[in-house]
Amino acid sequence: MVRGKKMAFIGDSLARNHVESLLCLLSQEEIPLEIYKDSEDRFKKWYFTSHDFTLMIIWSKFLIEADEIMMNGTSSGTYNLHLDKVDNSWANILPKLNYAIISTGHWFFRIMYLHKNNNLIGCVYCNNKPNTTQHKSNFAIRMAFRTTFDFINSCKNCSLVTLMRTYSPSHFENGLWNTGGSCNRTSPSSEVKIDLDGFEWEIRKSQLEEMERAREIGVKKGNKCKFGVVDVTRAMKMRRDGHPGSHWDNKCVKIRPHCNLYYYSFTDEVKITNKSKQNTTDHQILGGFASSGSRTSC
Repeated sequence: MVRGKKMAFIGDSLARNHVESLLCLLSQEEIPLEIYKDSEDRFKKWYFTSHDFTLMIIWSKFLIEADEIMMNGTSSGTYNLHLDKVDNSWANILPKLNYAIISTGHWFFRIMYLHKNNNLIGCVYCNNKPNTTQHKSNFAIRMAFRTTFDFINSCKNCSLVTLMRTYSPSHFENGLWNTGGSCNRTSPSSEVKIDLDGFEWEIRKSQLEEMERAREIGVKKGNKCKFGVVDVTRAMKMRRDGHPGSHWDNKCVKIRPHCNLYYYSFTDEVKITNKSKQNTTDHQILGGFASSGSRTSC
């Protein structure tokens, strides 16, 4: 299925977790060569020699162009987002890819100033800034995916399958990841106990709507690019026990010999996502599309 192909995971740390778990799965068949790593360990590339298959991770926390506002030379955590410009870190590589798995979401819950055509059009979490339209995070997320899909559809030298992974809820409780939050659950939640009306479902709905819009535009243009959905939101809401939390150890992301430890520490959560992606990709290779209403299962 992937012999002679190139696949990239594009997104934030969740995309990194996803690709590293996939590496552990694939390494049971063949140990890949790490052929590239940048100085910040955010862009990495592996090559499976016997399958002529290249796998990579491309760090792009917003998918679109973003500039952090600096205060006296110090990071502020506040960003200018350009809703109509894609992040070139992945855009420049796109024509070389056969598969792109894209995801984003968690970086949008902070103060952001939204720009279009180089003009300020609104903001998120900006405390009622005068003369500025207030938007929810979901608006910025929707626009990021729209711009991403529009760019893919307009790529003249592209012929790839794009899989969008739906929003994965945060698993930290009693605080955020950097404010004392923990992931101490030891068993999955039942489906009847999870909230199906929260903001996570609003984000998922926006993502699916933008994906369907992209499909329709692509069909009208007669594009070679195909789109599919890896719908993991429901499953991930049930798997708060799947986050390594305080058990995270950078040694665990090595392919060998620590792969089994890393693979185990994520229980079934990321493995579910990879299985869902495999089923989606298999279906697309056969010429079909993944249903935007499809679900993963636990």
